[in-house]
Amino acid sequence: MGIPSEMRDAWINRRKSLLIPSPYEEEKIAASRRCTQEGVRAGTKAAAVACVVTTVPTLLAVRMIPWAKHNLNYTAQALIISAASIATYFITADKTILECARKNAQYKKSA
Repeated sequence: MGIPSEMRDAWINRRKSLLIPSPYEEEKIAASRRCTQEGVRAGTKAAAVACVVTTVPTLLAVRMIPWAKHNLNYTAQALIISAASIATYFITADKTILECARKNAQYKKSA
């Protein structure tokens, strides 16, 4: 169940390629990595906040509202909290990465 030998050889030969990336391409790769890291950082922060913001009302509702007390078991509570956190992470990371990419594209046009 490993990598087929032809594919492995292709990857090895690709790394040993004689083509040297231009400084412009290296700069683009570095900028995309920065944008990705920035998106992950912003998404993680937003997900942590969303986790706390959804945990408090969910747990309070389960303790105080009779319908929630009878119908929301531990799994449902965890799903509510995690769904909000996951959605917040991906939305924030996506917006941050796109904003960063737009800034880089505008910077290149003006320079």
